[in-house]
Amino acid sequence: MKKVLVIMGSTASGKSDLAIQLAKELNGEIISCDSVQVYKPLTIGSAKIIDTEGIVHHMLNIFDLDESMNVMTFQHMARQHIDDITNRGKLPICVGGTGFYIKALLYDYEFIEHEETKDFSYLSNEVLHERLKEIDPQQALKIHVNNRQRLLRIFQQMDAAKQTRSEIHSQQKQEILYDAKIYYLTTEREALVERINQRVDWMFEQGLVDELNAVTNYGQNFDYQGLTAIGYKEFKPYYTGKMTLDDVKEKIKTHSRQFSKRQMTWFKHQLPGTIIDSLNKEEAQTMKEDIKQWINSSAVI
Repeated sequence: MKKVLVIMGSTASGKSDLAIQLAKELNGEIISCDSVQVYKPLTIGSAKIIDTEGIVHHMLNIFDLDESMNVMTFQHMARQHIDDITNRGKLPICVGGTGFYIKALLYDYEFIEHEETKDFSYLSNEVLHERLKEIDPQQALKIHVNNRQRLLRIFQQMDAAKQTRSEIHSQQKQEILYDAKIYYLTTEREALVERINQRVDWMFEQGLVDELNAVTNYGQNFDYQGLTAIGYKEFKPYYTGKMTLDDVKEKIKTHSRQFSKRQMTWFKHQLPGTIIDSLNKEEAQTMKEDIKQWINSSAVI
């Protein structure tokens, strides 16, 4: 099995910096596993790495904002990168916080094309969610009524497969396809909250407002998929005069803190990995030693 190193982590946990260090030491290349950093114009709000320090990064800046990224496309492209990196004798290092993308990459998930399915866009969120309760109550419990993008995607998938989402999932074998070494970076909650707050302040200092002005035409267009992400979606009420920039900044901080909690919960339940305190030098050193032993443990098949 091909070896794949996975560095996941809470927002502002230091994933990118650590991955670059590891890539230098282990002859690796980085595959970004982030659903927002794929978009060319979304840089500051997505915390996209700028100084790669000479390390090759894949899956960054590959789509225009009016294009849409989905997990099936990501899975296909990222697996090609894993094959290519491995074939050149290097180590693929998958880095990011979009958990479902990473799980879909590592495991035998199969996705169904749904370009020619029925149009569900005319239905309200409430109607979609009520229909899902009737058809697949188990899935309805997992999805918030306001998560319109996910609701539409589920109905498109179910229409294409002629099965419920739960039936589709039950047919997945949940077998891992790689010899994956998986880590999740976080740190003590108070320190992490401070890092998140500092990052958001830094984003505003770096010109996040100017970035939003450019990509939304001064708030005229928030329909792009990439702008539904934390760090961008909070600006919409600012452009309609319902929030000040200070209010937006606090909303981004709050949503980022909440998201970091959800990321940790998801990881604990979804992936068999090791949690690392990213600010603990001893844990970081132990992790590096474990990775080197794992690399030398068996040949790539």
